[in-house]
Amino acid sequence: MSTKKIQQVLNLTIAAVWLINGLFCKALNLVPRHQQIVARILGEGHSRVITILVGCAEIIMAFWIISRIKTKLNAIAQIIVIATMNTIEFFMAPDLLLWGRWNAIFALLLIIVIFCNAFYLNRQPAPTN
Repeated sequence: MSTKKIQQVLNLTIAAVWLINGLFCKALNLVPRHQQIVARILGEGHSRVITILVGCAEIIMAFWIISRIKTKLNAIAQIIVIATMNTIEFFMAPDLLLWGRWNAIFALLLIIVIFCNAFYLNRQPAPTN
């Protein structure tokens, strides 16, 4: 499989992760523990609205990935968001995570895939003389 094809598959897979988590898990509340995590961290008061807003931001991230606009900036944004969210959840809501504190391992793996996709597979070939 060519590097370009691998990158296309990774882009669609990464975008699908953001879309599924944003739309189904958060915006449509099909996985209520996401709202419970937000409530634990930010309080019950507006947890539903905040969860929907986070879900919408994740949906936008999916479309940004698919657009291929500023891919390196996009990768950096994804990495920061994933690392920040997972660090906060690791300490404040580990009992609500799908795999508990082991979620951090899966987050790290996703970060590595995003990084490699944007900074290694996306490299331009050296000009030939």
